[in-house]
Amino acid sequence: MYYIYHIPGKKIGVARNLRYRVTLMQGYQPGEYEVLDQSEDVEYISLREIELQKSYGYKVDPVLYKDLFKTKNSKAMTITFSSQTTTFPYPKAELNEKLQVHLGHKWQTEYGLFEITPDNIDWICRKAQRSMFNENKSYIYNKAFAEYIESESKDTSEVFDNIRKWAKDRGLYEKGDVKTQYVKLMEEAGELAQSIIKSNDAEFVDAIGDIVVVLTNLAHLGGHNIEECINSAYNEIASRKGAMVNGSFVKQESL
Repeated sequence: MYYIYHIPGKKIGVARNLRYRVTLMQGYQPGEYEVLDQSEDVEYISLREIELQKSYGYKVDPVLYKDLFKTKNSKAMTITFSSQTTTFPYPKAELNEKLQVHLGHKWQTEYGLFEITPDNIDWICRKAQRSMFNENKSYIYNKAFAEYIESESKDTSEVFDNIRKWAKDRGLYEKGDVKTQYVKLMEEAGELAQSIIKSNDAEFVDAIGDIVVVLTNLAHLGGHNIEECINSAYNEIASRKGAMVNGSFVKQESL
């Protein structure tokens, strides 16, 4: 699905993933932008975006959205894939630059049809591994990529609602309390530490997920929603100034 979003007074654009494109990349929370139109037809969306930009008096994009995905290089990218992995013909250090040239490239796997988009290039580059057979190639795991795509397509609020329903159905809210959930949080934090020490990516992802589940339930037992807590924290840090010190961001008044 393609969405035409409007940030009042700023711009009109197109995104396939509103949370990534508008919230994470541009910093606008739901309620600070609106969806003007949506469709699975990229041709329609591309023309409609230009029409709305003119109607609202914004700067009109010089290139149609659909044309951004056309390969800028006359030489097509040749990738190889198996049931487990997809291998790109570039070393990891060059992957971001090369994939930008091949936006819109698609390939079929047993996990579905994959496509290189502005929304997933960062994930590909972060997760890519150097090929053990050719140092000038890199690869990703198909299952992990498919799970990432699925997770990005879900409404975050729906995920938290599902966690709360899961906990309620199992009596956690009736019989549990903030103290027991805090102990559980420390247990999961320990597992996260172990995954970092062992450089185990699968355990790292699992531990982060478990911590989010525990925090969701801890917030609920404390009389709050996790969404409320996240928004409160973000609003606190949104305009904070500071500097990186020994790998951590330190706010200005603490420097």
